[in-house]
Amino acid sequence: MTKPRSKVRRAESLREALEGDIATGRYPAGTRLDEVTLANRFEVSRTPIREALIELSVAGLVEIRPRRGAFVREIGIPRLIEMFEVMAELEAMCGRLAARRIAPRELANLQAAHEACNLACEDGDPDAYFHANQTFHEAIYRASHNGFLADQARSLQNQLKVYRRLQLRVRNRVAMSLGEHQQIVDAIARGDAEAAADHLRQHVLIQGERFNDFVASVASHREETEAEQPLRSAAG
Repeated sequence: MTKPRSKVRRAESLREALEGDIATGRYPAGTRLDEVTLANRFEVSRTPIREALIELSVAGLVEIRPRRGAFVREIGIPRLIEMFEVMAELEAMCGRLAARRIAPRELANLQAAHEACNLACEDGDPDAYFHANQTFHEAIYRASHNGFLADQARSLQNQLKVYRRLQLRVRNRVAMSLGEHQQIVDAIARGDAEAAADHLRQHVLIQGERFNDFVASVASHREETEAEQPLRSAAG
C-alpha cells in the first residue's frame, strides 16, 4: 500500500531536519537520538521519527543498536577521505556516460539545476545551494542511463551528505563549486566524455589545499559541538 504524499513529505522533512542537526552539531557523534524526545520536539508520533532514523541508518549517519536505540555515527577523517575518493570515481563514471548518452530534455534539466545553483550562490544561501547541488548531481546520475551505477552513487552520496554540506562552510567554496559546475555542464553539453569525467572527479575529490580546508572545517565543527555540550547539559 502506497503511503499518502503528505506522510512521505513529512518523513522527508523530518529526515532532512535531523540531517541538518547532525551537520550543524546539534546532535554530535555519539548522541543518542531518543524517539520520544524527538517526537515531542517535532510534534509528531514516534512512527515517522522511527522511519526517519531508519533512513538515516541506511545512509550511514546513524547507528541503531538493538535494545539501546539510535546513535549518531562518527566517521574518522581517513575513512572520509577514502569515501570521497570512491565518490569521485563514481561521479566521473556518471559524467562520462552522461556526456555520451544525455537526452535533450535531460540536458535542459541539468542546465536548470545549474542555474538554481547560480541563484543560490548569488543570494549567499549555502543551504539552498546544497539542495540545488543535490539536484544537479542527480541529473547527471539519471543522464548516465546506468541504473546500477546511479544507485551506487546515490548510496555513497547519502553517506557523505553531511560532510559535503560541511564543505560549503569553507570560505569561497560555493563560488568555486559553481565554477566547477559550469565546466561539467559545458563538457557534457559538447559530448566530451573524458573532460566531463575529469571535471567531475576533481569537483568531488578532496586533495591539496581543499584537503586541508576540509579537515580544518570538520575539526572546527567537532570542537564547536564538543564545547557546546556542557552548556546543553547544564541547560537541560
